[in-house]
Amino acid sequence: MSDAERLAGYIDVWWQAINDFTTLLEELVPQDWAEPTDLPGWNVHDVAAHTAHLEAVLAGEPEETVEVAEVPHARGVMGRYTEQGVLARREHTPDELISEIRESATRRHTGLLADPPTVGTGQPSVVFGGMPWDWELLLRNRPLDVWMHEQDVRRATGRPGNLDTAPAEHTVDYMGEALGVIVGKRVAPPAGTTVVLAPSGSSPVAVEVGDDGRARPIDPPEDPTVRIELSREDFIVTSGGRRSPSQVAFFGERELGQQVIDSYRTTP
Repeated sequence: MSDAERLAGYIDVWWQAINDFTTLLEELVPQDWAEPTDLPGWNVHDVAAHTAHLEAVLAGEPEETVEVAEVPHARGVMGRYTEQGVLARREHTPDELISEIRESATRRHTGLLADPPTVGTGQPSVVFGGMPWDWELLLRNRPLDVWMHEQDVRRATGRPGNLDTAPAEHTVDYMGEALGVIVGKRVAPPAGTTVVLAPSGSSPVAVEVGDDGRARPIDPPEDPTVRIELSREDFIVTSGGRRSPSQVAFFGERELGQQVIDSYRTTP
């Protein structure tokens, strides 16, 4: 697959994620917007405001500068940056947030279709927060971010669903690629250790630890050191740092499997 084809695929998945997310927001009743999410300090309104902020910046709107108080959930440069966008929209109505997301994303989508990026290592003209991302990283990350926030809202408002869409599959596959780092660097088991991760509805991924301590991808072996099975939702809530999984099955060395799950955090 060429760079142009791969990047176009990311754009298509992001666009579906935007439509799914805004459709969900339109279904909410007034009290839903105040419900707390799994993201510390943020309710449903804040999650929508955050998404509106990033999509607006990517669509060419000027950056906003808002004073951010010292709060536990806004740590680091990126944490304080994203909090600015939320605070700037604190008084916006739900309809205003939905309209901003739709209008910003539509403008950006139109521009990407008219002048599509063709080289993954190329530099976008705008990346929020001054992040040094190329086209590959920016376009690959946006579907993940939007879909994860859709799921944040679904859990907060008791509306489960959309776990088998293209954005869902994109996100689970993307997060699954972190298995080598989790096993090799964070858990660091002995050389020869094999770990298989099998979220439901996705192809299992597997790694083997080499003599140098690095965990490299392999075809899933029949008898790994441990095989980890869990639902797609349990995988995304734990790998996304939202909450602990409700149920995980370990086949093989249970303690090792638990260490992998406890270490599996791929997003802030």
